[in-house]
Amino acid sequence: MTGETKATISEIIRTRYADLTRKERKFADTLLANYPVAGLASITEVAKKADVSTPTVLRTAKKLGFKGFPGFQSALRAELAQTLSSPITKHEQWADEAPAEHILNKFATATMDNLSSSLRQIDYRTFDKISKLLADEGRKIAIVGGRLSHTLADSLATHLQIIRDDVTLLSASPSRWPHHLLSMKKGDILVIFDVRRYETNLTDLAKIADKRGIKIILFTDQWMSPVSARASHTISSRIEVPSGWDSSVVTMFMIEALVASIETNRWPQTRARINELEEIFDATRRFLKKP
Repeated sequence: MTGETKATISEIIRTRYADLTRKERKFADTLLANYPVAGLASITEVAKKADVSTPTVLRTAKKLGFKGFPGFQSALRAELAQTLSSPITKHEQWADEAPAEHILNKFATATMDNLSSSLRQIDYRTFDKISKLLADEGRKIAIVGGRLSHTLADSLATHLQIIRDDVTLLSASPSRWPHHLLSMKKGDILVIFDVRRYETNLTDLAKIADKRGIKIILFTDQWMSPVSARASHTISSRIEVPSGWDSSVVTMFMIEALVASIETNRWPQTRARINELEEIFDATRRFLKKP
């Protein structure tokens, strides 16, 4: 690698991920899950941690643009030094009155790290393409989630229904999904939320939709749902926190950022729909009015 390269290794991995083999992706995923520390041990220890061979680690480093593993580690150490030298990234105690080991501070630190890492790895051009697709009223949109991610699907669907027509939240019951696919045509959009534990029903739905020419947009985690193999565009978010449950904070951030982008890019139409919706709400007396 030349000294002029400004991209971090995590960014390089994201841009070249599709060129990696299954084993090389396994190493890359292990590195990203504990970045950059996971790559700072000996090559033998790094390979063992990722459950791959040392030649796989070396081959991956070369595919990412390095002459060998020492140069790869040198770049990781430089990134770590740069991070530690920045006062913005130094440890903060988020809840002032709570000790550093309190769950409020541990959870906040993990969440902020997740957001920072996810933003470093996302390609803004992919984000913009997804925004443009979801804003295209020539395409129907169906949105579906899994057992826990269904709430994320609900949130995206509710916001998009305010912004544009032809947005449907699929039922939590897989037996009703074929009815919706029946009314969708080639080029329409299926948005799928699938994080670990990945759900077989969602993978099967993606296969059927892909065969029908429906574009798939996937929201997943850093380990990548099997749906990613059929998705036109994927947004992966880091989800690990000090809890028995994974976090949806970063995924919700991505949803809200997308909604803001779509709303801004078609504000005249959005404003007209909001005004009409408010008239309906007034007629139903759904919300309290100021005295």
